[in-house]
Amino acid sequence: MGLFERGLTLWVALAILAGLILGNLFPGMFSVLASLELARVNLIVAVLVWVMIYPMMIGVDFGSLGHIGDRPKGMIITLTVNWLIKPFSMVLLGILFFEYVFADLIKPDDARSYIAGLILLGAAPCTAMVFIWSHLARGDPTYTLVQVSVNDLIMIFAFAPIVAVLLGVTDIDVPWSTLILSVVLYVVMPLIAGFATRKLLFATGGEGEVARFTGRLKPLSVAGLLATVMLLFGFQGETIVAQPLVIALIAVPLIIQSYGIFAIAYGWAWAWRVPFSVAAPAALIGTSNFFELAVAVAISLFGLNSGAALATVVGVLVEVPVMLSLVAFANWTRHRFID
Repeated sequence: MGLFERGLTLWVALAILAGLILGNLFPGMFSVLASLELARVNLIVAVLVWVMIYPMMIGVDFGSLGHIGDRPKGMIITLTVNWLIKPFSMVLLGILFFEYVFADLIKPDDARSYIAGLILLGAAPCTAMVFIWSHLARGDPTYTLVQVSVNDLIMIFAFAPIVAVLLGVTDIDVPWSTLILSVVLYVVMPLIAGFATRKLLFATGGEGEVARFTGRLKPLSVAGLLATVMLLFGFQGETIVAQPLVIALIAVPLIIQSYGIFAIAYGWAWAWRVPFSVAAPAALIGTSNFFELAVAVAISLFGLNSGAALATVVGVLVEVPVMLSLVAFANWTRHRFID
């Protein structure tokens, strides 16, 4: 294990701190970087996420895809948690905290806006970052790919109706170009590149050559993660410093949601005797969010400076440290699962 991987939590903390400092010292520079978008997908972030995902896609064994149906339990857990539990638990937590627990601290209009942002996060399962979480938990890359792909397919049809019901809105302008482009950038393109690379390496030196090549790329994946974290925190550096209390209040239900959803999925997988390499990604996919889509929809529905947009951004800020802690917990409890 390399230097970066051994102290990943420390490096991420430093990346967060660097992002906050740089975002406040050079807000103009980060504004320019944030403006580099295509269909509301930030191109710099897209490249960095691609750098993270590509080495993992090389590990995908297409020959084993036909056997995914032999292990349906992981898929059942992921789909149940993502579509039947997570969106509704998120709205319940939002109402509990912003309309009752924090009622004296937040204006009613702001509370409703924050709840809307939480709903958008809860209804958007992760597409990109989950590959790095699965990799860090030594999950099965092929199974992870299938889980993400099925979720993406369902999201195309289910995201808008679920959000419409929970928001009480009947006409939602879902940025389909953002959704489609994100799937292409974060799943399709790295998958094609990984497949081509794996085929070439396998023809050259077999599975051993594949393992050696991916091992050399591991530091690149971690560097991509750290750069992504620094950039995301740099984008919101001024907001975080200007509204620390609001950020903290929004983070509370998000943190409870994340650990609660993970506990449900991970505990279910353990009770159902799901192998760890499938159980860990299943729980991590259910816990993380497709923040690119959530942020884009919040901006299109409520505006760039709305409470809903702010809530989705806080979701990004909360996710990285929370997911790292859950990866660490999963690895720590690995021995309690069957292989």
